[in-house]
Amino acid sequence: MSKSLIIVESPAKTKTLKNFLGPEFDVQASMGHVRDLPKSTLGVDVKNGFRPHYVTIPERREIIKKLSAAAKNADLVYLASDPDREGEAIAWHLCQALKLKNARRVRFNEITKTAVLEGLKNSDDIDLRLVNAQQARRVLDRLVGYMLSPLLWRKVKRNLSAGRVQSVAVRLICDREREIQAFVPEEYWTITATLTPRAEEHPFAAKLVQRDGEKLKISSQDEADAVLKALEGAEYIVKTVKKTQKRRNPPAPFITSTLQQEASRKLGFATKRTMLVAQQLYEGVELGPEGAVGLITYMRTDSTRVAAEAQAEARRYIEETFGKEYLPSAARQVVRKGAQDAHEAIRPTSVYRHPDQIKQYLSSDQYKLYKLIWQRFVASQMSAAVFDVVTVDIAAREFIFRATGSTVKFPGFMKVYIEGKDDPSAITDEEQPPLPEMNEGDILDLIKLTPEQHFTQPPPRYTEATLVKALEEKGIGRPSTYAQIISTIQERKYVKLVDKTFRPTELGFIVTDQLVKHFPEIMDVQFTASVESKLDKVEEGTLDWVALLNEFYGPFEEDVREAQENMDKVKIEPKESDQLCPNCGRKMVIRESRFGEFLGCSGYPECKTIIPLNNNLNVKCPACGEGDIVEKRSKKGKIFYGCSRYPDCSFVSWDKPTEKRCPKCGGILGEWRLKNRLMGYRCTNKDCDYRERSDFAGSRIEEEEQVASDASAEATDETTEPQIVQAVS
Repeated sequence: MSKSLIIVESPAKTKTLKNFLGPEFDVQASMGHVRDLPKSTLGVDVKNGFRPHYVTIPERREIIKKLSAAAKNADLVYLASDPDREGEAIAWHLCQALKLKNARRVRFNEITKTAVLEGLKNSDDIDLRLVNAQQARRVLDRLVGYMLSPLLWRKVKRNLSAGRVQSVAVRLICDREREIQAFVPEEYWTITATLTPRAEEHPFAAKLVQRDGEKLKISSQDEADAVLKALEGAEYIVKTVKKTQKRRNPPAPFITSTLQQEASRKLGFATKRTMLVAQQLYEGVELGPEGAVGLITYMRTDSTRVAAEAQAEARRYIEETFGKEYLPSAARQVVRKGAQDAHEAIRPTSVYRHPDQIKQYLSSDQYKLYKLIWQRFVASQMSAAVFDVVTVDIAAREFIFRATGSTVKFPGFMKVYIEGKDDPSAITDEEQPPLPEMNEGDILDLIKLTPEQHFTQPPPRYTEATLVKALEEKGIGRPSTYAQIISTIQERKYVKLVDKTFRPTELGFIVTDQLVKHFPEIMDVQFTASVESKLDKVEEGTLDWVALLNEFYGPFEEDVREAQENMDKVKIEPKESDQLCPNCGRKMVIRESRFGEFLGCSGYPECKTIIPLNNNLNVKCPACGEGDIVEKRSKKGKIFYGCSRYPDCSFVSWDKPTEKRCPKCGGILGEWRLKNRLMGYRCTNKDCDYRERSDFAGSRIEEEEQVASDASAEATDETTEPQIVQAVS
C-alpha cells in the first residue's frame, strides 16, 4: 500500500498526528533543524554574496538516513514544520539534505484533525521569502557573534559573547540601573482626610488636591504643618458629586509576548519555562481515551486574529455557560498593526476542553498555563465590564479634598479573567472601594487628618515581564527570541535576577560600555529595530537579503578593525571573600577559570591554594530531603550536581536538577542537555525513565545569536588559566 510521508519537527507532534491520520500516512520527526552553519568556522563566504556554508548537524545524521529511506518509499513527501520563518527554513534544509524534488509544504496553526487535513489539502511550495529572511537573520547573527566574541575574549575575559540583540537587551538593563543610581529623590507630602456622612457612619478617605482652585504641591513637613493648621476647625461640605459609567473591554487573546508577560506576572514562570510548556500544549498531550491532542494553537505569533470557527464556538460556549448578556452583539476581532495575520492568536483548540475537565492528564505547569490561555481567550470574546464610578469633591475652607469610589454594575469578561499588572500597587478609579451615598451640600464629620511623607521613586528595574514588554515596544528581536535572549544574558553572567528584577553585573557594565564605545550603531536601540524591520521586508519580498547584509557589513567590519587596535584591555579585579586561606591565613578572593568561579588565595603566586565554589541551586536533595543541591566540578572540569551533605548523602546527577517534579514517580526533573543545548527535562531518579522533550532552544536553532564560535575565540586567546584542583577542607 502506497504511503505519503509527513515530516514534522518533534516526536510529540508525530504522536498527535498519528492519533487521527490514517495508515496511508507515515509521520516522522526531523528533531528540528538538520543543517546549520559550522561551529568551528565562520561558515559565511563574505566575498561571494554572503553565501552560507551549511553542514549537517552531527546529532541529525542518523535521522537524515532514516528520513531519506522513508522518502524513497513514499509517493509524496509533506514538510510540516512550524508555520514561521524558522519552520520554513527547516523545510528548505530538509529538501536540500534529503534531495527532495517535489516535496509539498504544509502549514497548520493547530494540531487538530480539521486543521491538518485542511493544511494537506492546501499544500504548496516552500516560501523562499521566509527562508531568505531566516538566512539573513542567521548570517547577521553569526557575523556579529563570531567577530565580536573573540574580541571580548582578548580585551576583557574568556567565555564572553556578544550578539546583535542580546547585547542591546543588556544595554537596556544597564541604562536603567544607571538611571536608578543617578536618581535624586524629591520629598513630597500628602494629606488624607478620613470622613463620614452624618446620616450613617461610613468612613472613607479623601485626598487633598487643591488650594484656591490650584493644584496643591506640599514639599516639606513645614508646609504640611501649615496646611494642617489652616484646616483646624474647618467644616467639610460636599461640593460636587459626579457619577459616570465606565466600560472596560476585555484584553485581546494572547500573542507570544503577552503570554510570556502574563505567565511571569501571574504564575511566576520564566519566559523559557513558559515557552517550553506552551510547546508541549501545542504539540499534544495524552488525554486518556482521547489519545494525544494538541490543546493550543501555535505559540510563536504576533497576531491577535481569531478564526471565525473558533469565535463561533467561543460565543456558543459563553451563551450556554453565562447567558446572552455576557455575549457582545458582534464577535470581537482585534487587529494588531504590523502583525503577521497568517497566524492566529494563542488560544485553546476547543473551548469545550475546560481546564478542570482535563486537569488529571496535565502536569502542574501544563494545567496552569493552559488554564491561563483558556481564560484569556474566553474572556476576549465576552462583553465589556461596566462600572459605576462616583467622584466627590469636598470643600474645607479654601481647600478641596477628592474621593473616588466604584461599584461593578456588570462584571462581563471579569467573571472569567482579570489581567495582571506589572505594578500591583497601582489602583485605578474602577478598583476603588464604593463610597457612601452623598449629595451636594451634605456636611461631613472629620474623623482624622493624616499627613504622610513620601519620596519620588526611581524608574523600576526590569522584571522578566517588563523586559519582554520593553523589547517588544522598542522592536528589539522578535517574540520567538525573547526567552532565549533572557536566558543567554543570565547564563553569560551579564545580568542577574534579584528579587525577580534584573540587575547588571560588573561584567555586564564593562562589556556594555566597551561595545557602546566601539560599536555605537550595533548597540543603538533604533538601529537594532530598523534591522528587524528590514528582515520583515525580506520576508515580504520587497528587500533582497544579500543587499541587507551588504549594507550592514561594510561599516561593521570597519568598526571591528578599529576596535581590535584601539579597544582598551580591561582587567577585572577579583572580589574579596570573607574566607581566610587555610594554608597561609590571607584573604581568599573569588576568581574565574574556564570551569567557573573558585576561591583563590590573595597571596598568589606565593600561595597557590584554591577551593572550588559550589553554587547552591536552592533545590532540596531528592535523596535525603535535608541537603541542598549544589553545582560541583569533576577533576576534568565537567559540571555535575550533588548534595551539600556529601559524604553523608551520595546523590549525584549530570543533569541540573530543577524545582519541577516528575509526573511519573514524583522525583525531581533535571535539565536534559546535549552539547549545552536544552533538549527538555528528564527524571533524576535512575529507576525512572520519564523525560519530556522540547524543541525549544534545542532542536530548533533559535534566531538569537547566543552561541558565538568558541573555537574562533579560543584560537585567538593567549591567556592561560589556573587549574582547578581538589578542594582544601
